[in-house]
Amino acid sequence: MSKVLEHRCALITGASRGLGFEIARHYLEAGASLMICARNEEVLEQSASKLKQFAGPGQSVAARRADVSKPKDVTRLVLEAYREFGHLDILVNNAGIAGPSGTLESVDWEAWTRALEINLLGPVLLCRAVLPHFKKAKRGKIIQLAGGGATNPLPNLSAYAASKAAVVRFVETLAEETREDRIDVNALAPGSLDTRMLDEFIAAGPARVGRAFHERSVKLKQEGGVPLAKGARLAVFLGSALSDGITGKLLSAVWDPWETLPQHRGDLNATDVYTLRRILPADRSLTWGDGD
Repeated sequence: MSKVLEHRCALITGASRGLGFEIARHYLEAGASLMICARNEEVLEQSASKLKQFAGPGQSVAARRADVSKPKDVTRLVLEAYREFGHLDILVNNAGIAGPSGTLESVDWEAWTRALEINLLGPVLLCRAVLPHFKKAKRGKIIQLAGGGATNPLPNLSAYAASKAAVVRFVETLAEETREDRIDVNALAPGSLDTRMLDEFIAAGPARVGRAFHERSVKLKQEGGVPLAKGARLAVFLGSALSDGITGKLLSAVWDPWETLPQHRGDLNATDVYTLRRILPADRSLTWGDGD
């Protein structure tokens, strides 16, 4: 996949550090030009300067401060990306926060809703902003970062879990809306990462995030977590022509054989593989619950 993104332009949110920065670096190495954004302008400019070192001839890196939960910021960001490059091929919705930790009745309500504004409404706003352009071009790639909260309950992290589950169902729905427009929309689960979010979970302490989750977080920190490159490589695949026609899926960078998925497009399009679905008793070899 050395230069599979050559001549493509991507907008990557939350790209000033962590996984977002790693995805941006991999995108540059794959040949893309980038518009990156984050809320902290100082850190963003520092990251843009580092990323420019990976840009080859004909590639560029632009950086704009933006809060993805604010409609005006999102509109301006997308318009400036088009002014910068003349076209846009890929949107990577990476920006996200952990939200408040603690039992639902004890957490700050504004912090709870703020997590949904950034983790769910932000991606929705960005998709609304790029879709008219993608539909006009009859092509486009939207990559949404998911998390453990999408597929498992996370006690004491209800805002994070709810926002991640919601955004995956949004991805599935938007994929169906845009299938005829040749726009591929997928969610990416990068695995358990050693990032600033993990540090926040550990700092919150067992009383707020739960003893079992805190112990897992500490162990993950000690072991180093899943390499950021795993998620970044999947993001490159999903942004490239290699993944054309694969849409509406939640793909794990750690567990799924995503490099071979082009061989299985027919099965993917004909089934609900790699999607969120309700589990029936029969799915667990139970004989009750089906019309009893």
